Amino acid sequence: MDFEHSERAKLYIGHVERFVRERVVPNETTYRGQLTHSDDWRQWRIPPILEQLKSEAKAAGLWNLFLPDSELGAGLDNRDYAPLAEITGRSFLAPEVFNCSAPDTGNMEVLVRFGSDEQKERWLKPLLSGEIRSGFSMTEPAVASSDATNMKATCEVHGDDVVINGQKWWTSGAGDPRCKVLIFMGVTDPKAERHQRHSMVLVPIDTPGVKILRMVPVVGHLGEPHGHAEILFEDVRLPKSAFIAGPGRGFEIAQGRLGPGRIHHCMRAIGAAERALQRLCERALGRVAFGKPLANLGSNRDIIANCRMAIDQARLLTLKAAWALDRYGVFAALTDISAIKVVAPNVLQMVVDAAIQIHGGEGVADPELNLLMVTARVLRLADGPDEVHRGMVAKLELQKYK
Repeated sequence: MDFEHSERAKLYIGHVERFVRERVVPNETTYRGQLTHSDDWRQWRIPPILEQLKSEAKAAGLWNLFLPDSELGAGLDNRDYAPLAEITGRSFLAPEVFNCSAPDTGNMEVLVRFGSDEQKERWLKPLLSGEIRSGFSMTEPAVASSDATNMKATCEVHGDDVVINGQKWWTSGAGDPRCKVLIFMGVTDPKAERHQRHSMVLVPIDTPGVKILRMVPVVGHLGEPHGHAEILFEDVRLPKSAFIAGPGRGFEIAQGRLGPGRIHHCMRAIGAAERALQRLCERALGRVAFGKPLANLGSNRDIIANCRMAIDQARLLTLKAAWALDRYGVFAALTDISAIKVVAPNVLQMVVDAAIQIHGGEGVADPELNLLMVTARVLRLADGPDEVHRGMVAKLELQKYK
């Protein structure tokens, strides 16, 4: 097992770390100040500072870092991209600055691997250039979507068309004024084998019959300017060329999408945990109570040590998953991929909770710590809840002894 990064990756690590530290983090307050702060998602606008930072990052060659295709991206494998994802995780703004934010990364990977030439020209190119954004419509409000085979929404072939019906929610990014296309997953043939019933379809967001009902609040936050939409698809009609890779291949595409995506999520969570630990340590050294720095009171040193060890363990496990994914492919790395999806968000939640606790009353009012806590809690559900991933780890472990 080799965690050594290539020389090219080491150069990127230095450049990205410096850019995040010198340009992104200092402008987070500016970004927040330029938001509309409106509950009406139709009024949302993109803060100008974001586009400025994106232009700077692109000019510096720090763009599409997640793509292993050297012609379209940085040409880094999962192991080499992992530390860059961790660095961007230290700022809620950084992933988009480098055009490396979800769900666009996963959607672009789908188009690179499975898209037709026409689909790549129409959707992949503007996504790669950062001109538009996209959404991913999979989860449904009426069924337990932790089991994706429960899906009720349909994308049926009618002659030369595909007709879409159903209701989705948690379509991240659909409230963004730049969002132009959704990847919709639904049932095409209910009589087919269980994992060959579903398809993925590219749906322009302005297609007749696509109705955004609301932005679903996440622990009270609407997620401006991107949001998480609940969408009704009512007799949405598209040409059959809108299918990605053809009917019945939805689960095949999903498996290819989720492996690298979980590496990205988990490494960003580790970066966020590092930022929370920094906040914890600075508070522990700078705040005095009962005549002592907080670092010297109670069990605070044990708490700090436990956070340090947990973060490092999560990082090593995620790097192992990235290495296994690169070396053996997604199915051989399933145990590691499922394990990190449980471990990394829980570590982030633990560290942020400790940071809030040491800040006392200020901690529950701190916008940065609040956002980190919301991120941690949501990640324990996004891309499958903890229980599903633990179940996968247990299943694969038990198979060894049958």
